[in-house]
Amino acid sequence: MSTDRAHVAANTDRFSGFAELYDKYRPRPPEVIVDLLTQLAAKDRPVVVDLGSGSGLSSLIWTRRAAEVVGVEPNADMRAQADERRGADSSAGAVRFIEGLSTATGLPDRYADIVTCSQSLHWMEPIGTLAEVARILRDGGVFAAYDCDWPPTLNAEAEQAYDACRAKAEAIERSRRLAPDVLKWNKGGHLERIRQSGRFRYVKEVVLHHVENGGAQRLVGLALSQGEIASLLKHGIGEDEIGITALREAARHALGDAIVPWFWSYRLRIGIK
Repeated sequence: MSTDRAHVAANTDRFSGFAELYDKYRPRPPEVIVDLLTQLAAKDRPVVVDLGSGSGLSSLIWTRRAAEVVGVEPNADMRAQADERRGADSSAGAVRFIEGLSTATGLPDRYADIVTCSQSLHWMEPIGTLAEVARILRDGGVFAAYDCDWPPTLNAEAEQAYDACRAKAEAIERSRRLAPDVLKWNKGGHLERIRQSGRFRYVKEVVLHHVENGGAQRLVGLALSQGEIASLLKHGIGEDEIGITALREAARHALGDAIVPWFWSYRLRIGIK
């Protein structure tokens, strides 16, 4: 297997085995994204392709506005979870999920009015991905790669405990070389990579915010949905060593049984073809 293929396989497999947990605790993208991208695409009923669609959270925000939505997802567990979520949504008849890569979707040329990557572009080889995005976008179509900042803003003590847990997990995974072929690209470089690709006539960043609710249990669940923590658990490393136990105690101390607003900060990197 070539190095590139090894990275693709490792990045895809990283999200196996916890799709239901991921779907339960991850945020649903703000629907204002639908309004914004539809306006920029100048199409009332756009065809949308969602690359790295995961459990379907980002695809299903389009159900009432899009003529068609295609979620492209290489991980079988995530596609199964997405199909389950779609089946429970009576308005999701125009949504389908297919197996594919960001560099090879199998979709026709100029198929989409809008292509999105929600919390996913950093897992994708950028040159081939942006070439594929440009191929499947019609002229005047819109590409949007968006991510939220981690963790959401809710409580200083709880956030610090969350950050400490993730930092500890990342250090363990790195020191034990448990994911040597996993490769991520820096999210802070998305905008410049989109601009330097030369495939878009207009590029800019937009910032938004979104509010959901959660408490101590959801914060722990959010941590468990992170790839590096899920990887350690799959390797048999216990919650005490990872820092989950400490996070659970700190979150309970900070929040008790309260359910409080979570303020999510989103960054959209937009390119118009």
